[in-house]
Amino acid sequence: MYRKVSEYLERWRLDPYRKPLLIQGARQVGKTYSVLAFGKEHYDNVAYFNFQTDPLLSETFAEDIRPSYLLPVLSHISGETITRGHTLIVFDEIQLCERALTALKYFCEEAPEYHVIGAGSLLGVAVNRRQNAFPVGKVDRYTMHPMDMEEFLLAIGEEALVHRIRACFEQDVPMPAALHEAGLRSYRQYLVIGGMPEAVARFVETQDYVQVRHIQDTIQMDYLDDMSKYQESANEIKKTRLTYGTIAVQLSKKNKRFQYKLMKTGARAAEYENAIQWLVTAHLMYQVYRAEQIRKPLSNYKDIDDFKIYHADMGLLCAQKEVRPNDIFYMERELEDFKGGLTENYVLCQLMAGGFRPFYWRNDKGTKEVDFIIALEGDLIPVEVKSSENTTSDSLKEYVKLFRPDRSIRVSEKNFGMEGGIRAIPLYAVFCLTADM
Repeated sequence: MYRKVSEYLERWRLDPYRKPLLIQGARQVGKTYSVLAFGKEHYDNVAYFNFQTDPLLSETFAEDIRPSYLLPVLSHISGETITRGHTLIVFDEIQLCERALTALKYFCEEAPEYHVIGAGSLLGVAVNRRQNAFPVGKVDRYTMHPMDMEEFLLAIGEEALVHRIRACFEQDVPMPAALHEAGLRSYRQYLVIGGMPEAVARFVETQDYVQVRHIQDTIQMDYLDDMSKYQESANEIKKTRLTYGTIAVQLSKKNKRFQYKLMKTGARAAEYENAIQWLVTAHLMYQVYRAEQIRKPLSNYKDIDDFKIYHADMGLLCAQKEVRPNDIFYMERELEDFKGGLTENYVLCQLMAGGFRPFYWRNDKGTKEVDFIIALEGDLIPVEVKSSENTTSDSLKEYVKLFRPDRSIRVSEKNFGMEGGIRAIPLYAVFCLTADM
C-alpha cells in the first residue's frame, strides 16, 4: 500500500546533508513495512536488525558504538555486505537499546556516507536516558501517523476519485454530484476502518467489517500491554489506561475541553498529567491547546490548562466506543451526542498527518468556539468543522469579525464552494490541506 513517507524517504536519501533518520510513531502504523519497502526499491541490499526479536544484538552495542567497530560486526550478523551509499542499515525497535540510539551520533559524525534508519514505536517513553545521551542534533526525525484519507482511498482502489478531489480542491470547483456522494461514502468507511495498515489491508482483502474490528481490538490490547510494559508504577498504569479509555467520553460532551471530572469524581490535573503526556508521547493520542491570543507563533500563546484530546486513529476510536458500521453509515440517532466529536477527531487526524499542529479558539465568555486554528502559507486560518450539511454557526462569524483572517475554512458534508466568504471543503478532502502548501 502506498504511504506518503516514501516521498520523504526519497528526499532524505538524496539529501547531501542527510543524517541518520529516526522514524517514530504508534505501534503498527507501518514504520517497518514502509522502511523495508523503500530499502528494497532504492538500495542494492538492506541490513536489517531488530532489537526485539534479537535481544543479543544489544550486546554488540554494549561493546563499542563506533561505526568502525560496528560495521564489520553488523555485516557478519546480518549476512549482508554493508556498502556505503548502496546498503540501507535499519535498526528496528531501537528504543530497546539506548546504546544503539547513542551510536547514531557517531554514524553522523564519523560515517555520514552510510545510510542508517532507526525505527521505534515508543521512543519517547521507553528510553531511559540517564546513562546514554540521546543524539540531539545528530539525527533527522520523522513521525508516521496512521493512513490518512488519501492513502485509504488509494488502498481501496479509488485512485481516479483522488485525482478528481485534488483537481476540484486546486481549482475550487464543486465535485460532480455522484462523485461527491462517493467521496462521502468512502469517508464513512474510513471512520469505521481507520488508518491502521493491517485493518485497511484486511478490509481490502475481505470487505468484512467483523474481521477489521477484531484487528482493531487486538491492536488496542497491545497498546494496553505497552502501558504496563513501559511504566513501572501500577498506579500510573491504571491512570494511563483510564485516560486512554475516556477519549470517546470526552468527545461525546458538548464542551469538548478536557474535563478531569469525567475520569473520576474529584480528579485533578496533577494526578493525570503524566498519563496524558505518556499517551501523547506514545502517539496514541493528540492534545490540542487553546490559543489565548491569535498571534504568531501560536505556540507562544497556548493555555496549558485548557486543551482537548483526540484519538490518533478513527477506527480504533470507533472500536473503543463499540460503534457499529451501520451506526456510521446511516448516522443513527444514538450517535447524536458523539457525531460532532467523531467528525472533529477525523479532521484533526487529517491535519496532523498533513503536518499541522493546530490550536483552537474560544472567546472570553466561553460562548463561541472555533475548532482549529492552523498556520497555512504564513497566515493563521480558522477551520470550523460540521458533521453534516447544516453549517449554521455564529462562532466562525465572531472569529472573523474579531481577527479578520485572510481566509476561513469550513469542513462539512457540503461540496466545494464559497459561502459568505468562507471556503467550503468536503470532509473527504481535508487531506488536500498540508502545512507545506
